[in-house]
Amino acid sequence: MKKIVDYRKLLNVTKDADLQELKSVYRGLMKTWHPDRFQDDAAKLEAEEKSKTVIEAYHFLVSIAPETRAQTFSDYTLTTTTAAIEDFDYQRQVLTVNFTDGNTYEYFDVPKAVYVKFINADSPGRFARRHIFSDYLYRSTSRLVATA
Repeated sequence: MKKIVDYRKLLNVTKDADLQELKSVYRGLMKTWHPDRFQDDAAKLEAEEKSKTVIEAYHFLVSIAPETRAQTFSDYTLTTTTAAIEDFDYQRQVLTVNFTDGNTYEYFDVPKAVYVKFINADSPGRFARRHIFSDYLYRSTSRLVATA
């Protein structure tokens, strides 16, 4: 997905970056781009925008990091195996699924053909359990809403 690639380029990390590496890169960039370091109004505004982008990239990459997914895997498994799909949305190869237990997950790089099979399936939940939930990179967005 373009968003993931762009965020990795912004933070200058590889897809194998762990949480500690992400954190150290993030802190270094925030030291460089913190708005309080700039006196000029134009430079301060640019630094604010850059720091907002760095923060967004950091939080996004942390949410899809293998360590984060490993920590929440039991909750994810419980949701995807026991809760029904309440609603879903598909935009630019990102499938967002809302579950009846209140959790929401985004699945990245889902091809249009898989989405079409998903919506045309006799049982979208069964199709998703077999072909989406374990096959695509995901992140929880319900935690993001709860902490925001």
